[in-house]
Amino acid sequence: MIKRIVIGLAALAAGTGVGIGGAYAARQFLPQAMPDLGPTKVETEFVPTGTILAPLTFPDGRLSGYVSFECQVEVAKGKAEDVTGQLPLLLNAVNMRTYRTPLASGPDGLIPGVEAFRRVVMDAAVEVYGKDLVRRVVVTQAAPV
Repeated sequence: MIKRIVIGLAALAAGTGVGIGGAYAARQFLPQAMPDLGPTKVETEFVPTGTILAPLTFPDGRLSGYVSFECQVEVAKGKAEDVTGQLPLLLNAVNMRTYRTPLASGPDGLIPGVEAFRRVVMDAAVEVYGKDLVRRVVVTQAAPV
C-alpha cells in the first residue's frame, strides 16, 4: 500500500518536472511557436520635474536640514504634455507630503532617503494624474542644501 503511494508521488513529481522542462525548452528554442504571455512593450518618455526643495526630517519630526532633488516622471509616449501642464499640482502634492515623511537618514540626518522621496513623488503623481498615467519616478539627483 505505502509502496504504491510512494511510486505514485514519484511519478507525479517526475511528470511535473518533465512538463516544466519541456515548456521551458519550447519557450527558449521555439519562441515563434509560443504565444507571448508577457506584458506588451509600451514606448515611454521621461518628463523632468525640475528642482524640488524638500525638508529632511527625522522619524520623530525634527528638522535636520533641506535637500534639493531632481527627478523625472516616466509616462507613455505622447502623454508628456498632459504631465507638464499639471506639473504645479504635482509639485504642490509633493510639498504637502515631504514635511510628513521622514527623509533624513545617516547618523547626522544629512543624507537624503532617495527611495522614500521616490515613493513620495510617486504617491503624489498617482493623486494628481491617476494611477494609470505615471509608470514610475526616477530620482536623478539629490544633494543636501
